Amino acid sequence: MIAAIFGVWAVIVSISLLMAGNALQGSLLGLRAPSAGFPDLVTGIIMSSYYFGFVFGALAVPRLVERVGHIRVFTALASLASISALGHAVLVDAAVWAVLRILTGFCTIGLFIIAESWLNDRSTNETRGQLLAVYMIAMSGSMAIGPLLLNVADPTGPVLFMTASILVSLAVLPVSLTTYPAPHFENPARLGVVELVRSSPLGVAGCFTNGATQGALVWLASLYGAGLGMDVTHVSLFMAATIVGGMILIWPIGRLSDRFDRRKILTIVAFTCGGAATLAALFAGPEPLVQIIAVAVVGCFLSPLYSLSIAHTNDHLRPDQMVAASSGLLLAAGIGGIIGPTVAGAMMQLAGPAGYFWFPATAMSLLGGFALYRMTRRAPVPMDEQRDFVTVLRTSQVLTDSALRDHMDRDLGRMSKW
Repeated sequence: MIAAIFGVWAVIVSISLLMAGNALQGSLLGLRAPSAGFPDLVTGIIMSSYYFGFVFGALAVPRLVERVGHIRVFTALASLASISALGHAVLVDAAVWAVLRILTGFCTIGLFIIAESWLNDRSTNETRGQLLAVYMIAMSGSMAIGPLLLNVADPTGPVLFMTASILVSLAVLPVSLTTYPAPHFENPARLGVVELVRSSPLGVAGCFTNGATQGALVWLASLYGAGLGMDVTHVSLFMAATIVGGMILIWPIGRLSDRFDRRKILTIVAFTCGGAATLAALFAGPEPLVQIIAVAVVGCFLSPLYSLSIAHTNDHLRPDQMVAASSGLLLAAGIGGIIGPTVAGAMMQLAGPAGYFWFPATAMSLLGGFALYRMTRRAPVPMDEQRDFVTVLRTSQVLTDSALRDHMDRDLGRMSKW
């Protein structure tokens, strides 16, 4: 295991630096937007713009890599992301910030695709699961550390934007100084959207809702904290809690979904998350500890939804369709991310800071209701035919495809024995 980690250390360090800088930049924007005179709705639109770039990058970067090469594209994207971070400090304008967020989203998904291609290429069937766990811990930890860097300088000055830029620029060094060969790279196969929705309406709805709610919960966290009058220290801890809380229940919920009707687990998760968010909205107030606990609890039930929705979708697909479906589900989550922060920002403008929690409360309750409806329209998948739950990241489809391909190979092996 240690040898496997050593073989991909550069990728893990690079992505960790990238995510720390990205999280610092996003949390800083939420703090700076009110002082710049941006209404909450406008701030939500700015944060949503990130996912425009994310979705476009998921489609465009694979073709760009095929033409130019991994190292060149990785370096170029990291440089553009670094410039984007500095641009927010130089030009304080809502339209400019929105464009810069599009650029940041495009660069981020591109860097994910390239880094995860290396990670996948240098792992084996025996080490892939362990490396994915290390990768998830490193990503989550660096994303939680990013907001804490708000405390190292005055958020109203340019230093923190410069810090975010430095972190993103440093992400180039580990990969550039290694002797990694160019990884094997495939332009991902895609399953038609119409066919994907027909196969699993609930799975697509779950990925869409996860993208919308988690995008709002993370990127508007600092705006919510500032609106309640929290100081910078508590705002940074609040945003970190949105990340850390999301990692707590992924494995237990996944295990439960392997043992029971997955739709029932998804329904329980959705309604529980909606109920927790409702309580958080009703008791929104200036007590930082209460708010930090509240957002961590909401995140506990929100984050597993993406992996749960993918697993449910795969229950209704042939093994050879699973890999092609993952890109469509990531696209659904990205479209949700485009819509979510904007709607949440509008709710915060109408209902005050509590709108931050009213949005996931409403969205997750609607998803739970849709799940109940779907259970009346289709019989449950027999337990012995359910696919195994796989924890996946909402980054690029590269590692998701790899994990699903391993399951597909096992399923096809079992079918050949029959």
